[in-house]
Amino acid sequence: MIQLLAFYLFAALTVLAGAFTILSRNPVHSVLWLIVAFFNAAGLMVLCGAEFIAMLLVIVYVGAVAVLFLFVVMMLDIDFASLRAGFVRNFPLGLLLAVVLLAELLVGIGAWSAGGIRLGTPDGSASMPQGGSNIEAIGMLLYSKYLFLFEAAGLLLLVAMVGAIVLTHRQRSGVRGQNIAKQVARRPDEATVNVKPEVGKGVTL
Repeated sequence: MIQLLAFYLFAALTVLAGAFTILSRNPVHSVLWLIVAFFNAAGLMVLCGAEFIAMLLVIVYVGAVAVLFLFVVMMLDIDFASLRAGFVRNFPLGLLLAVVLLAELLVGIGAWSAGGIRLGTPDGSASMPQGGSNIEAIGMLLYSKYLFLFEAAGLLLLVAMVGAIVLTHRQRSGVRGQNIAKQVARRPDEATVNVKPEVGKGVTL
């Protein structure tokens, strides 16, 4: 009974948070509602027994992606008037996209009602070990059968990160450069100064 109540609670909060993510006029509020949706989706994954996916939702999506979105939105100087004007201008395109997504959803529901697709006979390599958890099963697959694909994915992410740094790195005038050698060679007595200001005198900078 408690599992059923928890499922409906997490599902309802996920749907409501997703709706508020789209309908909020403030982008910061949208990102906060997105974080709420991620947390409740992680709760649903825990109920389904997929602890690894729940951990990914909390650590990767909430701890990295959503927080990154939040910092970017808060740091940018967003003109909300231009955003509302763009919404009216792009409304027909958004409506067309919504109709296409609704059609795909209806086709998917119809295909699911017709029966599942038989992709082949399982060979038992992806079966969960006796007494093991979902995380152990995923780890056994990643570091045995899919080891090279897992390493290739990590290499691609590394190349993408280096490429993003190279593309965004540019020389700008008026920006002081960082002298790594000077910072490493700095002694403790050069880094901090112990002062004893008198009462009412303040601190000399």
